[in-house]
Amino acid sequence: MAYIERAITDVLKNRVKSSKCVLVTGARQVGKSTVIRHEFPGFNRANFDDRLTRLQAREEPRLFFLNHPCPLFIDEVQKESGVLEEIKMIVDESDQRGRFLLSGSQKLELMKGISESLAGRVSVSELLGLSLREIHGIRFNRHFIPTEAYIQEREKEMKPYPDIWQTIHKGSYPELYDVERDWQEYYSSYVSTYLERDVNELISSDGITFTKFLTAVAARTGDMLNYANIAGEVGVSEPTIRNWISILERTGIVYLLQPYSPSALNRAIRTPKIYFRDTGLACYLTRWLTADALKFSAVAGNLFETFVVSEILKSYANEGKDYKFNIFYYRGKDKRAASENEIDLIIEENGVLYPIEIKMTGNPRASMAAANTVLDKIPGKIRGMGVILCLIDRKTYLRENLVALPVEYI
Repeated sequence: MAYIERAITDVLKNRVKSSKCVLVTGARQVGKSTVIRHEFPGFNRANFDDRLTRLQAREEPRLFFLNHPCPLFIDEVQKESGVLEEIKMIVDESDQRGRFLLSGSQKLELMKGISESLAGRVSVSELLGLSLREIHGIRFNRHFIPTEAYIQEREKEMKPYPDIWQTIHKGSYPELYDVERDWQEYYSSYVSTYLERDVNELISSDGITFTKFLTAVAARTGDMLNYANIAGEVGVSEPTIRNWISILERTGIVYLLQPYSPSALNRAIRTPKIYFRDTGLACYLTRWLTADALKFSAVAGNLFETFVVSEILKSYANEGKDYKFNIFYYRGKDKRAASENEIDLIIEENGVLYPIEIKMTGNPRASMAAANTVLDKIPGKIRGMGVILCLIDRKTYLRENLVALPVEYI
């Protein structure tokens, strides 16, 4: 299997040098174990997918650490999070850096244990699926921000992406790019092996209801989250759906994009939007079995938006940056407007708000960004360059403060 260089590698190496303990989170199969094994060959390894290894760590922790000395990589550490207390004692005994590398795919349960046991002792990184930059071997590793400086730097290392719909349909799990693997067979195995085992273990529903739930959520990727609507379709209660969505979020299957709703925008909608992290998985669950069928389908716009949002989040995570408090969307109704205004994404950085529209078109128009002016109402903030990310073939300025960019610029 060919190893695909991951953009987060330098971030991880720097954090291992400067921290006693490093945690890598991310969904199953995004490549956490592979990148750690490949880039840190000097680390010993313990895998908590193995029941006997977990049993020893639980019942005889001191013996476990004698058999697995530092530097140590513990894979799927959330399966036996009680070991974190022992790790705390070990790292507190020495000032040595780079003693532990941990990986986990159940983010919030794991973070709860870490906040109680390893607060101030661990550096956390998030690994997502392969980005377009990684797939095409592009070394540029700055987070997407539509400034002139970013655009000029990005243009120094540009490659055309020959068929974006093939990538959207294929998804971003590394194994699909490492070896020749049948697409349907891979995702069928992923659902049955990982989702039904790991996620359904947390949800504790029957297999048919769980699959129905996954399909209902996948069909709504790119939409505002309506718990009652999903509950009605799946046939369970709304509180149950809220709990299940929370589990999908913390296991890295979906992302909830929060609304931008400062007090100055008192008519802003405060409901999050839901996005599948991997478009290939969303296509499999909703039965879009070929890239051509997807491209001309009624859901193409939502999947294109899901893909672009995911690529932007990857650009932040791969640079080691937290995006949760930087990226939002806006939807609301101004008193003077006949209909609701919407901005697909708002990136906030250093007091500047950058409005971004995501359009599945090769013919962008300035009117597509008409809602951007709503950001001028917010005191203490400046509206920056507006962007339409679309299927245009070259950078095109539509106004002095509005530019249409191909997705290659992400």
